[in-house]
Amino acid sequence: MSSIGWSASSRARTHDLWHVVRRFITSSPSRFAILIFASLILLFTALFSLPIASTAGTVTPLSDALFTAVSTICVTGLATVDMAGHWSPFGHVLIFLGVNIGGMGVLTLASVLGLVISKKLGLRAKLLAAGDSNPLRAHGGVVNEGQTVRLGEVGQLLTTVAMSLLVIELVLALLLYPGLVMAGIHPLTALWEAPFYSAMAFTNTGFAPNATGVVEFVDDYFVLTVLMVGVFLGSIGFPVIYTLAKHRFHAKRWSLHSKLTLITTTILLILGAVVFVILEFDNPKTFGSMDAADTTFQSVFLSTMTRSGGFSVIDISDLNGSSKLSISMLMFVGGGSASTAGGIKVTTLAVLAIAVWSEARGRQSVQAFGRRIPSDVQRVALSVVAWGATIVALSTVVITQITKASTEDVLFDVISAFGTVGLTTGLTESLPDPAVYVMALTIFMGRVGTVTLAAAVAATTRTQLYSLPVERPIVG
Repeated sequence: MSSIGWSASSRARTHDLWHVVRRFITSSPSRFAILIFASLILLFTALFSLPIASTAGTVTPLSDALFTAVSTICVTGLATVDMAGHWSPFGHVLIFLGVNIGGMGVLTLASVLGLVISKKLGLRAKLLAAGDSNPLRAHGGVVNEGQTVRLGEVGQLLTTVAMSLLVIELVLALLLYPGLVMAGIHPLTALWEAPFYSAMAFTNTGFAPNATGVVEFVDDYFVLTVLMVGVFLGSIGFPVIYTLAKHRFHAKRWSLHSKLTLITTTILLILGAVVFVILEFDNPKTFGSMDAADTTFQSVFLSTMTRSGGFSVIDISDLNGSSKLSISMLMFVGGGSASTAGGIKVTTLAVLAIAVWSEARGRQSVQAFGRRIPSDVQRVALSVVAWGATIVALSTVVITQITKASTEDVLFDVISAFGTVGLTTGLTESLPDPAVYVMALTIFMGRVGTVTLAAAVAATTRTQLYSLPVERPIVG
């Protein structure tokens, strides 16, 4: 009888625990998402600290293990150690698994885990998953169901996330394998490097499985093109992939989010390439020694990598200061929402640009492609830029004070961290431990997203039942 009573009591306590967990998930999706990401980082920090994870068979210092875990889970690509030489095969498998987990997205991952716990995809879980495709859903407030993806389609979106991750990386790996073999990589080695490069491209991470990285493919247009395609697909976001898979080339059926993402991404990619040609064509350390075809291709490759790709065939420190500044601006913008890319997102830039254009033309509302963009979306866009700029500024000041390094180099690496890009001037590898922790925090905030952080801090929204008198301050 006592054993039966104990069993019943144990089941009751377990049931109560699951009830508490489920209530926490549904009451604060953003905080739960941040908790999941932080937990994954701590788990991978412990795994990277194991002697089996390093080639030397020794315990990796906490700062390096933590930073590698953050950079891996947040699909960034920055490193404080020699990634190819420091980590053992076990460590490289951890990196491969970590970037794929992180690539699924902070809110999408939380949705999947929440679904496992709650056993069903209810309205709250759907709101949580939809938050990854539209931050306003996690932030609160009325959202037009025409935006990005409807709640009824969230289950299909989750399937799209998993399937696109698997299928796209598989196709990229199959394309890369013969290219790597023809480039001189041993066939057995290429069996590992092809899926590794594929994952790093689609998740926009930029880690390489070898010491030289993609520099050995500097003249291999095929391999570099496949990497660019992978980075582009990863940077446009899962909602756009979902839309393209559903409606294909019927552009009239595309959501406004998909149109703004694709158009803005294309404009920035082309504009970036043109700027790099203009700024670097006479630099003997970069494009100055190349012919016109090589200069054009490498400029497009560099512009693509600023979306958040992180691969580089040239030494970033050899670029002119003007080029570094241009890259910093592109990295700050990043890629599409609910993508493996970071930054403030291209749709944020698009919404602000359209708002400025509408104001200049004296329009009462902000419109694009026959749709009106509500004011709450514009406010969130402004908030994202303001928070992003604040994070970058504070991190730059703190790291500059700690290291006494050049502000130009610090700013570049900080924006690369915030945008989870992975391009570096070489500064990150030489950072002291206090600066490493600041950089890791910058990566975390950049990946989790400023809107998610704001929603986590202010998990509840208040309804104001009255309006205050209007008074217009002088602006500008």
